Amino acid sequence: MPLHSRLAAFSFAVTLFSQVNSGELRITVTDSAGLPVPASVELTSQVNQYRRNFEADAEGHVSARRLPFGLYRVAVSQPGFAPASELVEIRSASPLEFKVVLGVAPVKTAVTVTNSETLIDPHRTDTVNRIGGDAIEDRLTGQPGRSLSDLVVTQPGWVYEANGILHPRESEYQVQYVVDGIPLTDNRSAAYAADFDVDDVQEMSVMTAGYPAEYGRKLGGVIEVETARDPRQGFHGKAVASGGSFDTASGYVEGQYGWKSTTLTLSMASATTDRFLDPPVTQNFTNHGTTGDWMGHFERDLGAHDRISVIFRREQSKFLVPNEIVQEAAGQRQDRNSYETALQLSYQHIFSSSVVGNLGAMARDITASLWSNPLSTPMIAGQDRSYREGYTKGAVSVHEGVNEFKFGAEGDFASLREALNYQITDPALFDPNTPLAFNFLGRAQDREQSVFAQDQVRLKNWTFSGGLRLDHYKLLVDETAWSPRAGIAYHWTAPDIVFRASYDRVFQTPAFENLLVSSSAQVLSLSDQVLRLPVQPSRGNFYEAGFAKSVFGKLRIDGNLYHRDVSNYADDDLLLNTGVSFPIAFSRAVIYGAEVKLEIPRWGPFSGYISYSNARGDGYFPVTGGLFLGQDAAQAISASSGVFPVSQDQRNTVRARFRYQVTSRIWAAVGGTYDSGLPVDFDGTYQQAAAEYGQNILNRVNFSDGRARPGFTVNASAGVTLIQNDHAKVLFQVDIRNLTNQLNVIDFAGLFSGTALAAPRSASARLQASF
Repeated sequence: MPLHSRLAAFSFAVTLFSQVNSGELRITVTDSAGLPVPASVELTSQVNQYRRNFEADAEGHVSARRLPFGLYRVAVSQPGFAPASELVEIRSASPLEFKVVLGVAPVKTAVTVTNSETLIDPHRTDTVNRIGGDAIEDRLTGQPGRSLSDLVVTQPGWVYEANGILHPRESEYQVQYVVDGIPLTDNRSAAYAADFDVDDVQEMSVMTAGYPAEYGRKLGGVIEVETARDPRQGFHGKAVASGGSFDTASGYVEGQYGWKSTTLTLSMASATTDRFLDPPVTQNFTNHGTTGDWMGHFERDLGAHDRISVIFRREQSKFLVPNEIVQEAAGQRQDRNSYETALQLSYQHIFSSSVVGNLGAMARDITASLWSNPLSTPMIAGQDRSYREGYTKGAVSVHEGVNEFKFGAEGDFASLREALNYQITDPALFDPNTPLAFNFLGRAQDREQSVFAQDQVRLKNWTFSGGLRLDHYKLLVDETAWSPRAGIAYHWTAPDIVFRASYDRVFQTPAFENLLVSSSAQVLSLSDQVLRLPVQPSRGNFYEAGFAKSVFGKLRIDGNLYHRDVSNYADDDLLLNTGVSFPIAFSRAVIYGAEVKLEIPRWGPFSGYISYSNARGDGYFPVTGGLFLGQDAAQAISASSGVFPVSQDQRNTVRARFRYQVTSRIWAAVGGTYDSGLPVDFDGTYQQAAAEYGQNILNRVNFSDGRARPGFTVNASAGVTLIQNDHAKVLFQVDIRNLTNQLNVIDFAGLFSGTALAAPRSASARLQASF
């Protein structure tokens, strides 16, 4: 039997189980006589940015689900009883039973609860930044279509390119979202896919090193998103309305009803704006966009050992492609849209106190199209593509002594369809022999399977993690790869510091957006000079060493040094500013850098963070994959060797935000960003650039250094709690972005690389109510 057939068979055999990346805490509160107490429970973990309040039911039970591994402070209170505070550790997928006994309150008592013990995780071998519910609630209001990625880019090592495309540690299109346990490996930026509404999100985790073996395919960075709500009895809801500059308006509404062992949550959101994408000129021509999404989540406990969950998602976005000056004068209009429909199923079974299994499955359909009117220049472009995916994953987690085992398999079965056409309206901008018209239609099947096994061992102050993954990928090429992973951490208790190091061998599959057309023999008709090579998966070795240090029990410092060596380094070519891109690959890339972050979870009225990232990425010729035409093909063929900065090579990046609680109901925050500038790949004349983009944009490009000039923004926010009681909470927030109205150029490049400007000064207001 072929290897990929054996992998598929094993994947089917274990589909009774699936992914678990967190634990569960089951709390029972009683009095000294053993009678249940319906107390209030606060669960806090500063390292995980987790803070949640629960109300025990009539039997004194609280169930806190989907808790990231780490230390938690449990604080229990009830009138007439002495408050209790204890530390618990979540390290297993198996539910942890925890009993709290409340004593009778003395006549006078003073209890101080501290969360300093939860400031660092002494057993973490990976690099993870958590984004908790408080950070999501107080976030800067973002542009529609990128509310989720606006939170991710605040973390060290992450950089924005045009239209909200995330680049972790200078990787192109190697971002993986894991939404409620199911991985999504397509490009989730605003120009490619409809966004999840951030108000649907409970917590997020952002990972850049020390990947467990269960993660594969896209490993530049992993973003874990939890949308599922903790179960609550009765009806609860949330409503959010916001508006601001560029005629931007959005709304969100959610309702949740819980009864017995069942929870049903429904939500919907919509938004409209006149600045959807990052335009190529300051006039912001033709940049209207709308978004909408719907989500339903049904979860039911079938008993103490079984749980099922069903999630339905529907997202859509419709927007115009922003014009350059010449295109606006010609009367160009280009419309794009994106739709995504997904159904996720999961089933959990607890075999024993130490063995848990999960099954996860997903079916989804993605469509995207581009339409151009007859006045478009230099070409009338059209696209209609779809991606239909079926996915299953199973895993078993076993807690045995000092070991935390996990093993499983996954299978991904997808169908791709691509239709692309163009008609050139300005032949002067193309090679003389370029055909004036082109039509392509292609289909292909994607088949991917993997198996993995991993373990984490804790021996006093030492923690060891290791794993092995086997991937099989078959689309336009057929390849198999082994990926070992290893990590180590040591907790030096006296100064309360954790040292860690990790190694990740990665196998990363190519982006599937327009992969078929760039690999088709039909493109040979486009030019006398064509370079067409199949895009191979990337393979790499990722190394990292770092530390986490608690300071005064109030703040945390994290630092990392990393080195990535990648063969068949993935990049892309962009068709004008349409957002239509073609995957390409280069022989090799070496990326290395350093990151440091200082975070204050809460120190009196202060909280916040500041981070600095220094990175360098060098790409190496020759080209090893993708499509190049005419002069581009000639240059790619002649460049048999040489080094160049990768297109995401931003050397210095700073992110900061600090919040001050003025009174119990009023807070204010200020923050900012600094970006030293991305490389410029401009192959036209200065006069042509001035006509297309304007002199003020050219002034923000350093042509001698080949980079955009540094960008700097200052942002400010203020909020007030209008209503807060046991039944409802109403918040009002005002944000101002780019206070100094700095003109920041994100990208500036040639015909097939695009130009994009960051937003000027803008203001927004948000009103949110929960009950």
